[in-house]
Amino acid sequence: MEFKETQAIFLQIAAYICEQILLGRWSEGDRVLSIREMGAALEVNPNTVIRTYEFLQNKEIIFNKRGVGYFINENAGQKIIEYRRKEFLEQELPLIFKNMKLLGMTLETFEKEYNNYLNSK
Repeated sequence: MEFKETQAIFLQIAAYICEQILLGRWSEGDRVLSIREMGAALEVNPNTVIRTYEFLQNKEIIFNKRGVGYFINENAGQKIIEYRRKEFLEQELPLIFKNMKLLGMTLETFEKEYNNYLNSK
């Protein structure tokens, strides 16, 4: 995993885990790598992984079984979608709208490009 300097590493790891869940690679009830295993796999400090897991626990995406490990929570996919939609609407969409205004783009132009994107996938 290559980390970007624009976002905290623990949030990038959380986004990676969430993506794996949304893609169906990790399912509800699956065990997540231990803190040490994840740290070694991603070549990060275990404290960073702890922050990631605490963040995901607070979002009710994973849960901890004491002495056993961390697991994907029931309805984790829905929790991720809700969290990411809220984040998108509050953080990313205003920037998109600002750029559209600066570039003189209309919603019709945006819709056309969005439809082209969907058709190419």
